[in-house]
Amino acid sequence: MNTPQMMRAVEITKPGGPDVLCLTERPVPSPRAGEVVLKLAYAGVNRPDALQRAGAYDPPPTASDLPGLEGAGEVVAVGEGVSGLSVGDQVCALLPGGGYAEYVATPAAHALPIPRGMDLRMAACLPETFFTVWSNVFMRGGLKAGERFLVHGGSSGIGTTAIQLAKAFGARVFTTAGSEEKCRICSELGAERAINYRDEDFVAVMREQGGADVILDMVGGDYIAKNVKTLAPDGRMVHIAFLSGPKAEINFALVMAKRLTITGSTLRPQSDAAKAAIAEELRAKVWPLIEAGTVAPVMDSEYALEDAAKAHAHMESSQHIGKIVLKI
Repeated sequence: MNTPQMMRAVEITKPGGPDVLCLTERPVPSPRAGEVVLKLAYAGVNRPDALQRAGAYDPPPTASDLPGLEGAGEVVAVGEGVSGLSVGDQVCALLPGGGYAEYVATPAAHALPIPRGMDLRMAACLPETFFTVWSNVFMRGGLKAGERFLVHGGSSGIGTTAIQLAKAFGARVFTTAGSEEKCRICSELGAERAINYRDEDFVAVMREQGGADVILDMVGGDYIAKNVKTLAPDGRMVHIAFLSGPKAEINFALVMAKRLTITGSTLRPQSDAAKAAIAEELRAKVWPLIEAGTVAPVMDSEYALEDAAKAHAHMESSQHIGKIVLKI
């Protein structure tokens, strides 16, 4: 398949706010061994993109400096050693970077087929959140059927995905959100109880339920000590972000007394092999649920590629519910 030499892309001109995102031209990437090049139709917009834009989340040395960690489109080139994918295949993929562009190179093992019945716009919203939720809640946190699961930020892309997956695998789901409308949507997605953190104390609510067995936290700050109080004996706290800061003072006597596990991860710096292992679990255990209509990404809004700055401003306003995408 013939591809052009140059492509439109959105680059970070300097660390700063959304206005530092500017449309530019870049050479179309070529696939290295084990990689494919995708012609993207849509790319997801995620919090790590904003952190990179602000200068707080550098890409790995071998990754593109362009933001964008997920997308969906068509395979247009295949690198040496790739099997199972061919030019013309439509896929969604977890990207090492470079998603805010017309073309992107990514490890072939991080690409997954478009679920039956789903369009490219919806599929572009799958990789970053589903890789993150599956690896942290189920692989790292070990959530099991019947356990009580609490996810903070339930109306975010991560939150809406976590609610649906935890419910689908038989957990009792609880969440926090910042408005009655957001709480209503979380309940519709499967949360047994959506706690408006502006009006209620989630620690007290969860203690009435016997505590949480697993907590997925992206807030940090003073939530860390509150989470320790909230967890049931043998509970697991999994951190994926720190919107309120990474530092906290906690009572480790409670950690010992309740035999708690405190863990967490970031996805982007993990090895290609680790991400490939997550992809295989998603293909086997989660993709059938998507194709059955049991779980689906929650869509908030769509912006043109050249309006990436507006998409970031909207995301950082925290007014969105679910996923934001760029139409490439």
